[in-house]
Amino acid sequence: MRLFISTLGKLRSRLATWLTLGLLILLMALIYLAVGATAKQTLERPGGQSVLLLLTFPGAYALILGFVLGLGGLFVMAYAAAIAGSEWTWGTLKTAVARGESRSRYMLTTFFGIAALALVGLLFAFLVGVIVTFLAATLAGVSTDGIGDTSIFGNLPEQFLRGWFGLVEVGAVGFTIATLARSQLAGVGAGIGIYFAGSFAGIFLPDIVKYLPFAAANSLIQVNGSASAGGGAPTARLDPNTALIVVLVWLVGSLVVTALFTERAEISG
Repeated sequence: MRLFISTLGKLRSRLATWLTLGLLILLMALIYLAVGATAKQTLERPGGQSVLLLLTFPGAYALILGFVLGLGGLFVMAYAAAIAGSEWTWGTLKTAVARGESRSRYMLTTFFGIAALALVGLLFAFLVGVIVTFLAATLAGVSTDGIGDTSIFGNLPEQFLRGWFGLVEVGAVGFTIATLARSQLAGVGAGIGIYFAGSFAGIFLPDIVKYLPFAAANSLIQVNGSASAGGGAPTARLDPNTALIVVLVWLVGSLVVTALFTERAEISG
């Protein structure tokens, strides 16, 4: 517990923590406010009425969650990779080991700290998303009377937990890649590459890609027919319960690899 609390304090003070959350919220705000500001012109186009779904409560609650999770997968993977890589490039792992900390315990505790912050970030981004959507709806002249309708909240807690589980999984993959590479840039670059390569490959190899980290995380939840835990919706999707098993395998497998590599790696010098 001491190490975990210390890890949370360390991560809270890192620029990458605030930058990741800030960029996610900024991008979401820009998109939603742009939709609200241009809604009247958009409504005049064929199919333009669909834009109102983004801004109409209570349905907007589920769409906000899907939007946050969709962007959050990439952000969490990059963040986890940056943190893991810095443990090697900054020498903090070496310092912790010199103090007598277990190598694998230190790295796994660092990841659990990332997972905890991902949950806090998810909740905060969702709350900000509600405020931004309210403002965008006001700009568009869309009624916000449904904002007090709690009928949609019944399955949101489960969707939150499933979405967070997906974020933790893709974060674990990024964390492991950066650990193996012992580099922040390599971890972040590889994570982004996996994200876009998976989206592209899903067009040609959907039955294979659906088992990859982002696609499996995407299959955990469904928001108005589209999944959103880590990127664009894949062509083929796993059953949500099957996705739970696949995501668990990726998560546990990634952490086991991280622990084994850290225990055997040369960190002196």
